[in-house]
Amino acid sequence: MATNNRQVVFLVDDEPIQNEMLKDYLSERFLFDIKTFENGEDALKNMNLNPEIIVLDYHLSAHNPGAKNGVDILKEIKEKYPHVTVIMISGQDKLEVAVDSMKFGAYDYVVKGETAFSRTENLLNNIMELQTVKDTNGAYKRTIILLSVVIGLVVLLALYLNFFTPKGL
Repeated sequence: MATNNRQVVFLVDDEPIQNEMLKDYLSERFLFDIKTFENGEDALKNMNLNPEIIVLDYHLSAHNPGAKNGVDILKEIKEKYPHVTVIMISGQDKLEVAVDSMKFGAYDYVVKGETAFSRTENLLNNIMELQTVKDTNGAYKRTIILLSVVIGLVVLLALYLNFFTPKGL
Protein backbone atom coordinates (compact mmCIF):
# COMPACT_ATOMS: atom_id res chain seq x y z
CA MET A 1 0.00 0.00 0.00
CA ALA A 2 1.00 3.62 -0.25
CA THR A 3 3.32 5.20 2.29
CA ASN A 4 1.60 7.26 5.00
CA ASN A 5 -1.76 5.90 3.75
CA ARG A 6 -1.41 8.10 0.67
CA GLN A 7 -1.94 6.69 -2.78
CA VAL A 8 1.21 6.58 -4.87
CA VAL A 9 0.89 8.12 -8.33
CA PHE A 10 3.60 7.99 -10.98
CA LEU A 11 3.95 10.72 -13.60
CA VAL A 12 6.04 9.51 -16.53
CA ASP A 13 6.98 12.12 -19.12
CA ASP A 14 10.29 12.84 -20.82
CA GLU A 15 9.65 16.57 -20.47
CA PRO A 16 10.63 17.50 -16.89
CA ILE A 17 8.71 20.79 -17.01
CA GLN A 18 5.50 18.95 -17.98
CA ASN A 19 6.05 16.50 -15.11
CA GLU A 20 6.64 19.27 -12.56
CA MET A 21 3.69 21.35 -13.72
CA LEU A 22 1.32 18.37 -13.55
CA LYS A 23 2.78 17.35 -10.19
CA ASP A 24 2.20 20.86 -8.79
CA TYR A 25 -1.33 20.96 -10.21
CA LEU A 26 -2.28 17.58 -8.76
CA SER A 27 -0.56 18.26 -5.42
CA GLU A 28 -2.86 21.24 -4.90
CA ARG A 29 -5.93 19.05 -5.41
CA PHE A 30 -5.06 15.59 -4.04
CA LEU A 31 -3.14 14.07 -1.16
CA PHE A 32 -1.16 11.74 -3.40
CA ASP A 33 2.43 10.69 -2.96
CA ILE A 34 3.53 11.72 -6.47
CA LYS A 35 6.73 10.37 -8.05
CA THR A 36 8.01 11.66 -11.39
CA PHE A 37 10.07 9.79 -13.98
CA GLU A 38 11.55 10.90 -17.28
CA ASN A 39 11.28 7.46 -18.88
CA GLY A 40 9.25 4.32 -18.58
CA GLU A 41 12.19 2.11 -17.72
CA ASP A 42 12.84 4.08 -14.51
CA ALA A 43 9.17 3.90 -13.60
CA LEU A 44 9.20 0.12 -14.10
CA LYS A 45 12.28 -0.17 -11.85
CA ASN A 46 10.32 1.62 -9.10
CA MET A 47 7.12 -0.42 -9.23
CA ASN A 48 8.04 -1.69 -5.75
CA LEU A 49 6.62 1.66 -4.55
CA ASN A 50 3.21 0.21 -5.47
CA PRO A 51 1.70 2.98 -7.57
CA GLU A 52 -2.05 2.73 -7.91
CA ILE A 53 -2.22 5.16 -10.83
CA ILE A 54 0.30 6.00 -13.55
CA VAL A 55 -0.01 8.97 -15.89
CA LEU A 56 2.12 7.86 -18.83
CA ASP A 57 3.27 9.90 -21.82
CA TYR A 58 3.01 8.28 -25.24
CA HIS A 59 6.36 9.59 -26.57
CA LEU A 60 9.22 9.04 -24.15
CA SER A 61 12.22 9.43 -26.42
CA ALA A 62 12.81 13.20 -26.63
CA HIS A 63 16.04 13.02 -24.59
CA ASN A 64 16.83 9.33 -25.06
CA PRO A 65 16.15 8.02 -28.58
CA GLY A 66 16.50 4.44 -27.32
CA ALA A 67 13.77 4.74 -24.68
CA LYS A 68 10.67 2.59 -25.04
CA ASN A 69 7.50 4.41 -26.06
CA GLY A 70 4.52 4.71 -23.76
CA VAL A 71 2.53 1.88 -25.35
CA ASP A 72 5.44 -0.55 -24.83
CA ILE A 73 5.66 0.54 -21.19
CA LEU A 74 1.86 0.29 -20.88
CA LYS A 75 1.93 -3.30 -22.16
CA GLU A 76 4.61 -4.23 -19.65
CA ILE A 77 2.78 -2.57 -16.77
CA LYS A 78 -0.52 -4.26 -17.58
CA GLU A 79 1.21 -7.64 -18.04
CA LYS A 80 3.06 -7.52 -14.70
CA TYR A 81 0.79 -5.21 -12.67
CA PRO A 82 -2.76 -5.52 -14.09
CA HIS A 83 -4.30 -3.80 -11.05
CA VAL A 84 -2.48 -0.51 -11.77
CA THR A 85 -4.60 2.10 -13.53
CA VAL A 86 -2.80 3.83 -16.39
CA ILE A 87 -3.84 7.12 -18.00
CA MET A 88 -2.06 7.76 -21.29
CA ILE A 89 -1.23 11.36 -22.11
CA SER A 90 0.21 12.67 -25.35
CA GLY A 91 0.52 15.63 -27.64
CA GLN A 92 -0.75 13.33 -30.39
CA ASP A 93 -4.35 14.03 -31.28
CA LYS A 94 -4.60 10.88 -33.39
CA LEU A 95 -7.45 8.44 -33.02
CA GLU A 96 -5.24 5.40 -33.71
CA VAL A 97 -2.88 6.34 -30.85
CA ALA A 98 -5.81 6.64 -28.46
CA VAL A 99 -7.31 3.35 -29.69
CA ASP A 100 -3.97 1.56 -29.30
CA SER A 101 -3.61 2.91 -25.78
CA MET A 102 -7.08 1.74 -24.81
CA LYS A 103 -6.61 -1.61 -26.55
CA PHE A 104 -3.55 -2.34 -24.42
CA GLY A 105 -5.26 -1.47 -21.14
CA ALA A 106 -5.13 2.29 -20.61
CA TYR A 107 -7.99 3.63 -18.52
CA ASP A 108 -8.24 6.69 -20.77
CA TYR A 109 -6.29 8.88 -23.16
CA VAL A 110 -5.66 12.59 -22.63
CA VAL A 111 -4.40 14.93 -25.34
CA LYS A 112 -1.93 17.50 -24.04
CA GLY A 113 -3.27 20.99 -24.28
CA GLU A 114 -4.94 23.66 -22.22
CA THR A 115 -7.53 21.25 -20.75
CA ALA A 116 -5.19 18.30 -20.16
CA PHE A 117 -4.59 18.99 -16.46
CA SER A 118 -8.27 19.46 -15.61
CA ARG A 119 -9.18 16.38 -17.67
CA THR A 120 -6.53 14.38 -15.79
CA GLU A 121 -7.94 15.70 -12.51
CA ASN A 122 -11.43 14.55 -13.54
CA LEU A 123 -10.10 11.13 -14.49
CA LEU A 124 -8.34 10.78 -11.14
CA ASN A 125 -11.58 11.67 -9.36
CA ASN A 126 -13.41 9.06 -11.44
CA ILE A 127 -10.77 6.43 -10.69
CA MET A 128 -11.00 7.13 -6.96
CA GLU A 129 -14.81 6.96 -7.05
CA LEU A 130 -14.64 3.67 -8.94
CA GLN A 131 -12.22 2.30 -6.35
CA THR A 132 -14.58 3.36 -3.56
CA VAL A 133 -17.46 1.55 -5.28
CA LYS A 134 -15.29 -1.57 -5.72
CA ASP A 135 -14.25 -1.47 -2.05
CA THR A 136 -17.87 -1.03 -0.94
CA ASN A 137 -18.97 -3.84 -3.24
CA GLY A 138 -16.29 -6.10 -1.76
CA ALA A 139 -17.46 -5.26 1.76
CA TYR A 140 -21.06 -6.07 0.81
CA LYS A 141 -19.95 -9.39 -0.70
CA ARG A 142 -18.06 -10.32 2.48
CA THR A 143 -21.07 -9.36 4.59
CA ILE A 144 -23.42 -11.47 2.46
CA ILE A 145 -21.07 -14.45 2.72
CA LEU A 146 -20.85 -14.06 6.50
CA LEU A 147 -24.63 -13.77 6.84
CA SER A 148 -25.11 -16.81 4.59
CA VAL A 149 -22.79 -18.86 6.79
CA VAL A 150 -24.55 -17.70 9.97
CA ILE A 151 -28.00 -18.48 8.52
CA GLY A 152 -26.75 -21.88 7.35
CA LEU A 153 -25.42 -22.64 10.84
CA VAL A 154 -28.72 -21.57 12.44
CA VAL A 155 -30.67 -23.83 10.06
CA LEU A 156 -28.32 -26.75 10.74
CA LEU A 157 -28.61 -26.17 14.49
CA ALA A 158 -32.41 -26.05 14.24
CA LEU A 159 -32.46 -29.31 12.26
CA TYR A 160 -30.06 -30.92 14.70
CA LEU A 161 -32.11 -29.87 17.71
CA ASN A 162 -35.34 -30.96 16.02
CA PHE A 163 -33.91 -34.36 15.13
CA PHE A 164 -31.99 -35.20 18.34
CA THR A 165 -34.18 -33.72 21.08
CA PRO A 166 -36.75 -35.97 22.70
CA LYS A 167 -40.29 -35.40 21.50
CA GLY A 168 -43.12 -34.62 23.84
CA LEU A 169 -41.28 -32.56 26.43
